[in-house]
Amino acid sequence: MNRLKDATSPYLAQHADNPVDWFEWGPNAFAEARGRDIPLLISVGYSACHWCHVMAHESFEDRATAELMNERFVNIKVDREERPDVDAVYMTATQAMTGQGGWPMTVFATPDGHPFYAGTYFPRAQFQRLLHSVSQAWQNERDAVIRQGAKIVEALNEQNRLPSGPLPTAATLEQAVRDLAGGFDPRNGGFGGAPKFPPSMVLEFLLRHGTPDALAMAEKTMDAMARGGMYDQLGGGFARYSVDAEWVVPHFEKMLYDNALLLRVYTHWWRATGSPLARRVALETADWLLREMRTPEGGFASALDADSADLDGRHGEGLFYVWTPAQLREVLGDDDGSWSASVFEVTGTFEHGTSVLQLRADPGDRARLDRVRTALLAARATRPRPGRDDKVVAAWNGLTIAALAETGALFERPDLVEAATAAAELLARVHVDDGRLLRTSRDGRAGRNAGVLEDYGDVAEGLLALYGVTGETRWFTLAGELLDTLLTRFSDGSGGFFDTADDGERLFQRPQDPTDNATPSGRFAAAGALLSYAALSGSSRHREAAEEALGTVTVLAGKYARFAGWGLAVAEAALHGLAEVAIVGPADDPRTKALHRAALMSTVPGLVVALGEPADGGAAGRDVEVPLLEGRPTVDGAPAAYVCRRFACRAPVTTPEELKAELAR
Repeated sequence: MNRLKDATSPYLAQHADNPVDWFEWGPNAFAEARGRDIPLLISVGYSACHWCHVMAHESFEDRATAELMNERFVNIKVDREERPDVDAVYMTATQAMTGQGGWPMTVFATPDGHPFYAGTYFPRAQFQRLLHSVSQAWQNERDAVIRQGAKIVEALNEQNRLPSGPLPTAATLEQAVRDLAGGFDPRNGGFGGAPKFPPSMVLEFLLRHGTPDALAMAEKTMDAMARGGMYDQLGGGFARYSVDAEWVVPHFEKMLYDNALLLRVYTHWWRATGSPLARRVALETADWLLREMRTPEGGFASALDADSADLDGRHGEGLFYVWTPAQLREVLGDDDGSWSASVFEVTGTFEHGTSVLQLRADPGDRARLDRVRTALLAARATRPRPGRDDKVVAAWNGLTIAALAETGALFERPDLVEAATAAAELLARVHVDDGRLLRTSRDGRAGRNAGVLEDYGDVAEGLLALYGVTGETRWFTLAGELLDTLLTRFSDGSGGFFDTADDGERLFQRPQDPTDNATPSGRFAAAGALLSYAALSGSSRHREAAEEALGTVTVLAGKYARFAGWGLAVAEAALHGLAEVAIVGPADDPRTKALHRAALMSTVPGLVVALGEPADGGAAGRDVEVPLLEGRPTVDGAPAAYVCRRFACRAPVTTPEELKAELAR
C-alpha cells in the first residue's frame, strides 16, 4: 500500500500513485522493517530534481521494479527539503561510501536505520540488479551487513567532532580572500570549473570586505551570472546552476533560496557601487518572486521544476525557457526576430537547435529591448509551465524576508516591504508555536516536522532585517524568542551548535555541519542573527555565542573559504565592530525618513538600525521594547540619529549628511 496520498510535501505527492509501497519517514516504517526482518530502502530527493524525475519514471513507476522493492524492502520516500536532518546524515554516509553525493539518493539501511550501502541515481536495469544483490546479502551475509552498518555509524560519529579556533582576525579574512583568488576564474567569473553554482554567500563576504581585489572578484562574477543563460533574461530570477564554466546553459530549476540570497547581494552591490546592472537584476528578481513564487497565504513557494512540456506535449528539461530563431521571428516578425536572435545569442547553445537566452552586452536601443522582452515574455506565458513546489520552508522564507525588506527600502518599493511583512506574518501565524518553529507549511497548514538550526537562524535574520526597515518591534521581539530557543535547544556546549534540537528525533547521528552549501550553514546563520540581535539588545550572551560560533571560520578560511562565505561575512561584521544606529522621530516625519534611508544606505559591514517613535516631549528614559532606543531623545524636537558601538554612542546628529559622516568614521 502506498502511504503518500496525504503527504504535505509536493515531492512525496508526486509518488503517491507509484506501485511502490512507500512509507513516509517515521516510526511506522521502522516497525514494519523490524517486524518483517528486512532492510530499509530510503530514497531521498526533492520536487525540482531532474534526475529524481528520471529515476521515478524508469523505476518507481515500473511495476516489475516496484514488486522487487515491495517484496524485499520497506521503502521510505523522503523530501530532503522537509527533512534536511535525515538528508544530511544519509548524505554524509553516501559520500563516505562512494566518494560523491547527489539526488536522488538511494540508501539501504538496517531496520535500525544504520546505512550499509548507498548511491545516487541508478538506471532501471542496474537498480534491479542492485535490489537482488542487497537482498541476497541481507539473507546470506546478515552479520557482515550489520557489522558494516555499525562501523559506518561509528566512523561518521567520530568525524562529526568539529574543530574550532579563536575569533577570526583581519589576517584570517585576508587569507580567505587569497584562498578565494586562487580558485577564481578571471575570464568567466565564479570559482572553479563546471558546473558552476552561484557563490552567493562568498559574494556577500567580498562586498563587505571591500578591498579592490575582493570587489573585483565579486563584480566580475555578478556581471557574468546576470548576463549569461543562468539568469532568466525575460522573466528575471536565477536558475540553480550553470552546467558549463561560462554561465551559458543552466540546470533550469529555480530555487527560492538562490533567488533570495542573490536578490540581497545584487541589492548590496548596487548600494556599494550604484551599478545599473545590479539595480535592474535586483528589481527584476524581486518582481519575479512576487509574480511567480508567492503563495495565496503570503509565503513563498520553494521551487520551480527544471522540466516542463512543449506545445506538442513532449516533456524535457528547460523547454519552457529555450528558443529557436524561427520561434523568435514567429513572435516578433522578421526584423525584430533577427535582431533579438543576435542580441540574445540564439545560436544553438542548448539541445536540438534551441538556445538559452543570454544578454552579454546591453544594446544601444533600450526601448526596443524592453518591447521585445515584453512580447517574448507574453508569448512564453502561453507555454506549459514548469511545476511549482508550493510548500513554504521557514528558513528560505526568512532569507526572502530579509532580501525583500532591504530591496524594498533601498529602491523605495513599498510593495516589496509589504510582501516581506506578509511572509513574516505567515511564519508567525503558522510556523511558530511558543518559541518553536515548524519547518514547513502548505496551503496555510503547518507540516509536522520540527524546524532545524537554519530555520531559526534564517528566520531570525529575516525578522531583524524587517524590523530595521519597518520599525515594527513585534519582529524584534519574535526574533529574540527564536534565538532564545536556539541557544537553549541547539547548543553543543562547546561554542557551536547542532543542526537539530536536543529534544528532536534521534537519528543514527546528530548532524552538525559548519559549512555553507546552497544556503548559509545553520551555524553561520545563527551567528549572524545572534550578532545582530546583540547589537540591538545589548545582550552579551547573544554576542558571545555568535563570536564563539565563528571560531570554525578561522579553521576553514585558509583552504576552504568557498564553503564558509556566510561565516566570513558575519566575521567581517564582528571584527569591524557592528555599527548600531538608533533613529528616533515620528514615523511620518520626512526628516526621520531621510535619516533612516541614510542609515540603510550605509555599507558598514553588519550595520543594524533601530527605529522608533519619540516619547512624549522627546524625553529620555522612556519604556521601550528595543534597548538600543532606550534613553535616546530627539534633539530640540527634531528627529535624531545616534551612532553607537556596544551601546556607547556618539553625540546625536539630525541631518543625513551628518549621519553619513559619522558612519564613515
